[in-house]
Amino acid sequence: MSSAAVSGSRTPLLPDINNPHKHSETPTSKSSPEWMKENPVHPAAEKTQIPTEFTEPLRQNVCVHLLREGFPRSFAQMFSLLQRWDAADPHKLHTLQQRLTSAETAERHGQYGEAYDNHMFLARFFTEPEDKWLKHHFIQLALHSARKFKMDSGKREAEANLHMGQVYLEKGQLERAQEHYEVFYHLTMGRTWQDPSGRMHHSRSCEELQKLFTLLGQRLLQEQDYTHAIKMFNEAYQMAKESGDRGSEGDAAYRLGLAYQSTGDQKTAKQFFSVCMEISTILENADSLGRAYEAIAKSLESEGKLTEATEYLEKFAEISLSSKQDRHLEKACMCLGNILSLRKRYDGAHEHFGRAYEIACNLASVVRLQKARVCAGGARALSMMQTYHRLIETPGPQNIKRIISWKKRHDSLSAPLEEEMKR
Repeated sequence: MSSAAVSGSRTPLLPDINNPHKHSETPTSKSSPEWMKENPVHPAAEKTQIPTEFTEPLRQNVCVHLLREGFPRSFAQMFSLLQRWDAADPHKLHTLQQRLTSAETAERHGQYGEAYDNHMFLARFFTEPEDKWLKHHFIQLALHSARKFKMDSGKREAEANLHMGQVYLEKGQLERAQEHYEVFYHLTMGRTWQDPSGRMHHSRSCEELQKLFTLLGQRLLQEQDYTHAIKMFNEAYQMAKESGDRGSEGDAAYRLGLAYQSTGDQKTAKQFFSVCMEISTILENADSLGRAYEAIAKSLESEGKLTEATEYLEKFAEISLSSKQDRHLEKACMCLGNILSLRKRYDGAHEHFGRAYEIACNLASVVRLQKARVCAGGARALSMMQTYHRLIETPGPQNIKRIISWKKRHDSLSAPLEEEMKR
């Protein structure tokens, strides 16, 4: 096939600008505003797919109109976007054309604040999932405009950096997000700027950095880089304190405590768990308070302080019961059963395992109830063996009679253990 035949079979994106009357026989060859005026789109049908025969002329005419009206930069942006974007919605194209030309006009007159407003309008306009890349594109343009606008002491630049941080956070690029959030933080420091809801921008910057440092810390923990993980969790804790949100401060202290706990530094871990416990008590947050009790008990257990660990686990069970958090109560009972088993208090362990089993049955959790049932059976067996050993080690008429009675009933010592476990 000849090259002429190939080129002739394709419709160019743009018509011949030097021969504007070449396609005058088609109604869609008119400029975009005129065509839209004569072919109005009902609001309810704005997103309706446009027939193929009308799509390309509409895209062509929008671009040609930008050139004819003297907006080369807007044309370049529109043309570039249309290479990636299969736009077939007249409303979107018209809005894009209008805002791009308004931004370009503002930039010509040095009105970068107005240019920023137009770019941010477009960033908020493209909200659908398939248009997310357009939203990101216009946030970037808004940031460029904001950097040139010096009459608001950097407020627009701060807001644009917040939005750019969110863009990179959505993409999972945490380090790039950190760069923009830190600029947002420094620009808002000492300022009384607020968002439309009345929230202070600086408080928001602390919150965003706290979340980001937490994500970085969690990633480093997974990589077993404990030193840098602790550094990130400590940064998150400091940001939470600066934000003034006591709930966030307590959560950040708890996560920092867990980081220290994972390194074996139980003393430091308990300090931060205690901070979480104090804040949770003030805020009357039962869930957070229970977590703090559990974490402190775990650190005490690692230090071999089983009696103190038991006390905190009992507090964990008590707060879970009073707040009707059955899953936490089941967990507390299992922890108490395990620690009492370590202390060889098998009767108490059997009691807590049995309670955990009952709760797991009510929760309809097969895995939990199976684990609790096995633990309860093991604790019961160990309790009976403990009693048997005590009888053997302390001879006397009564003890001998009890041992003989077991033998007569079951012919062996294993049979009564099995029978007792069935009761």
